[in-house]
Amino acid sequence: MSQVAGERFIDSYLGYLLGQANHALYKDFDAHVRAAGLSSIEWRVLATLHDGEPLTVSQLAHEVLSKQPTVTKLVQRMADQGWVALQADASDQRRTMVLATAAGRRLVKPLVAEAKQHEARMLRTLGATEKVALRKLLEKLAQHP
Repeated sequence: MSQVAGERFIDSYLGYLLGQANHALYKDFDAHVRAAGLSSIEWRVLATLHDGEPLTVSQLAHEVLSKQPTVTKLVQRMADQGWVALQADASDQRRTMVLATAAGRRLVKPLVAEAKQHEARMLRTLGATEKVALRKLLEKLAQHP
């Protein structure tokens, strides 16, 4: 990638641009998460679990972009709050499965709706084709080994 005269490296560096886009998307929404009494990682856990199957702690850590020991402690605190339930995996008693409780789903449901609205507002400058292309490209990058 050649650099235009006067352009800084980070102005065209994909990692920086993705980080800036993530920050722009999340910075205003974070106030809603905090107002609901959740941290950003608690939000990610509940958003991941609220409409899906139970996950192992390691699967959940991967999904919420965090380390397994951090998520292990976090889900225990969230279980104490009544937002998630922990149960032994029927096929492997050494693994713990995490699922959202009814209380956790009730807590996150309005936030998911707000997240969808917020995302739509953020993407309103893009055309339909651009939105589809952006999602496909980001999914492709995220799947890269």
